[in-house]
Amino acid sequence: MKNIYKSSNTGIVIFFILFIGLSFQNFLTAQGAKPNFIIIFTDDQGYGDLGTFGHPTIKTPNIDQMAEEGQKWTSFYVAANVCTPSRSGILTGRLPVRTGMYSNKRRVLFPDSDGGLPAYENTIAKLLKGAGYSTAAIGKWHLGHLPQYLPTSHGFDSYYGIPYSNDMDRVNDIAYKDIFIDPKFQNFNVPLMKDTEIIERPTDQNTITKRYTQEAIKYINENKDKPFFLYLAHSLPHVPLFASDDFKGKSERGLYGDVIEEIDWSVGEILSTLKKNGLEKNTYVIFTSDNGPWLVFNEQGGSAGLLFGGKGTSYEGGVRVPAVFWGPGNVKPGVISKMGSTLDILPTITNLAGAKLPQDRVYDGYDLGPVLKGENKTPRDEMFYYHGDHLFAVRKGDYKLYFYSNNPAGYPERLEKLEKLTLFNLGHDPSERFDLADQHPEIVKEIQEIAKKHSAEMVFGATQLEKRIGG
Repeated sequence: MKNIYKSSNTGIVIFFILFIGLSFQNFLTAQGAKPNFIIIFTDDQGYGDLGTFGHPTIKTPNIDQMAEEGQKWTSFYVAANVCTPSRSGILTGRLPVRTGMYSNKRRVLFPDSDGGLPAYENTIAKLLKGAGYSTAAIGKWHLGHLPQYLPTSHGFDSYYGIPYSNDMDRVNDIAYKDIFIDPKFQNFNVPLMKDTEIIERPTDQNTITKRYTQEAIKYINENKDKPFFLYLAHSLPHVPLFASDDFKGKSERGLYGDVIEEIDWSVGEILSTLKKNGLEKNTYVIFTSDNGPWLVFNEQGGSAGLLFGGKGTSYEGGVRVPAVFWGPGNVKPGVISKMGSTLDILPTITNLAGAKLPQDRVYDGYDLGPVLKGENKTPRDEMFYYHGDHLFAVRKGDYKLYFYSNNPAGYPERLEKLEKLTLFNLGHDPSERFDLADQHPEIVKEIQEIAKKHSAEMVFGATQLEKRIGG
């Protein structure tokens, strides 16, 4: 009887400990404990590459569910139409021309680059770390591969990933486009890094999505008891395309579809981990892409859906990306058709976290917190699109005015200043087929004045992208 009594008491004590622990966790959530944030950022994924954005064959049930339970943004823009400047925009909330992450000659950083995101720039990670957050970057960085530019120098406690694009450091003399037809990871001497150390080279890219996911799950489990910020930047579906054996041949859209469906699986694993740890009601998850699809690679590239153009251009297909905000109880479900941008993510997250946003510089983003709660309409009514240091176009409300033209596929580049400006009503014509400049000269003039004022106030940072090691 004595042993049974002790056993019963022990069981009751354990029950109350668990009950109190869960109640305390729920109490903290209810009382406004600092929320967690996860950004899932894909590479070269097009506007039309998800089920919820209309793809007919690629199956993305987890992202689709995020969109159903959260907010799907259908006019969401990146800070630039290629990798490096776009990534600087999402992390700093500033146009790349302000941060020096632009160039008319080299539009992204390369393995021989000697530049990177300047140390004086504030990143989401740096600001949240100052507010008591744990911070981690997993995946593609592409803001400088030298130690002083890596994530651990920009507010992240840890880093696991590839420091630049997965097609760089080619080792075999194979024509650039041919090397992607049947890619072998051994043809790309891309390093996998842990903090500032190389732990694998070349990176086995067949398993990279799975390994990023495993690292993300591990990080969430290890930081479940304190506020955290996780920046998960997949290095795919940028070419060369790689899928693990579990997903190779699974989709109806070839290897590209396999890659997207594996990323969707990854999203599902992360959401499941949040739920297992009771964190889903205190975590915001944002899913979006760094720019439009790389159309020159045909079936190995993605789809911009109904939009015109792709990566490398500031036409809609190059800069409008799929975006989903998820946070049960915190994000009011719905479809947001008005403008938002990756530039808005920094001020949104810092305000939700109660972090201080230093006022010693210009930010180009807006706080979307009230929109996520369903309290207000989006504050963004203008968007400025740069190509290098050229102001390519400006959007005001539904109207977008172009000052330049380019090859809609992005490559080879044919940037030309327009003698006759073109104007499109994106609310009626998202495919940009019908030029309305002649019908609406007053709107052309209004946007020209907006562009003139913006340009007069712009202070360009010294370019970082043209610096070369030893050069």
